[in-house]
Amino acid sequence: MLNISDIMQTVNMIDHQHLDIRTITLGISLNDCAHPDIKTCSRKIYDKICRKATGLVATGEQIEREYGIPIVNKRISVTPIAQVAASCESDDYSVIGRALDNAAKNCGVNFIGGYSALVHKGFTEADRKLIASIPKTLAETSLVCSSVNVATTKAGINMDAVALMGRVIKETASLTAAQDGLGCAKLVVFANAVEDNPFMAGAFHGAGEPECVINVGVSGPGVVWRALKDVKGKSFDVVAETVKRTAFRITRMGQVVAAAASERLGVPFGIVDLSLAPTPAKGDSVARILEAMGLETCGTHGTTAALALLNDAVKKGGVMASGHVGGLSGAFIPVSEDEGMIEAVKSGVLNIEKLEAMTCVCSVGLDMIAVPGDTTAETISAIIADEAAIGVINNKTTAVRIIPAPNKNVGDSVEFGGLLGSATVMRVNSAVSGEFIARGGRIPAPIHSLRN
Repeated sequence: MLNISDIMQTVNMIDHQHLDIRTITLGISLNDCAHPDIKTCSRKIYDKICRKATGLVATGEQIEREYGIPIVNKRISVTPIAQVAASCESDDYSVIGRALDNAAKNCGVNFIGGYSALVHKGFTEADRKLIASIPKTLAETSLVCSSVNVATTKAGINMDAVALMGRVIKETASLTAAQDGLGCAKLVVFANAVEDNPFMAGAFHGAGEPECVINVGVSGPGVVWRALKDVKGKSFDVVAETVKRTAFRITRMGQVVAAAASERLGVPFGIVDLSLAPTPAKGDSVARILEAMGLETCGTHGTTAALALLNDAVKKGGVMASGHVGGLSGAFIPVSEDEGMIEAVKSGVLNIEKLEAMTCVCSVGLDMIAVPGDTTAETISAIIADEAAIGVINNKTTAVRIIPAPNKNVGDSVEFGGLLGSATVMRVNSAVSGEFIARGGRIPAPIHSLRN
């Protein structure tokens, strides 16, 4: 039971510490929309999304008013389109991408995810068509998000897919050059992608999910940061306990909202993703949490250890607050979306190599990183391969969302707006990896994947 102190703490967190529900995401299965004619398939997809999601935004707004809890985004995730479109007799799946965009606009949501393919062990013809259409689709739509899973701990790393995605990212950046490569901000390359992730750009509705489901993503870096300011100079035991207790309160709020949305929409409750998702707003930064532990700047020595503590404590506190914790659940480090990360990059303390080390202990990976526009496809693929290896070997989800900003050089700024924020273009290693990427094939699964 909540007491008056709990209620007042929650009110203070909302009013002064940027606590919010980052997203209510409605997952929708599109398996029954398959049809040989792509226009018919697109129409069925549009109709089903509009039918199932018709009350999502209104319900979210009603819960906001009644509970006084900000719900920043209302989103939709769908079955990976490469699977739905497999029976379509067409080579251009961007028709379906436009149908998704139109449905999202009609429903009033912020984003729709699931223009996706799962190719960790190889390609179907539908996978190849879907991936080939990603640049065009992301250039022609505004709300569609795309993801491709190229590796799993069980299957290893599909290096042919890794090489292909480097080229896809470059083409996407080129087609959205007028917006500083914005299309790449809506494209994620995964290892060990999860089926119930409510966050964009990587959300899709997995094969093991029900017909429809409500997944909620909470946030609250500002709350954790403020709590740590009150234990300045105390031991790491105290720091860990403080983060755990704070994560518990944050997740309980998410559980309440998820249960209310599930009941009102008549849709099963899936999971609460308790990831700490930052924003560009001051006081809402994961980097500032790490600095509150005693680091001068995020990225200096000790940053990885501090992030490991934070990520673990968030999970320990969150799992006590909800019976169904899922998604990614940890601490995100998207550079352009975190004002502390942005400052650390500008100061020269935080670089890609340090970020890669940090991704070994957090969710999710190299996220929202801008690099020079002349970065080669092979270098981007090699960055993806490194991050996929971290995920595969450590049996965790990792991802790359990288923007080779057209006509930009190291130190230049790119602006994406809204939650996507802004980024300083970061240096990449100038040594080439082309011969490595050209080998193709699969990097085998690690020995510890054989658990049966």
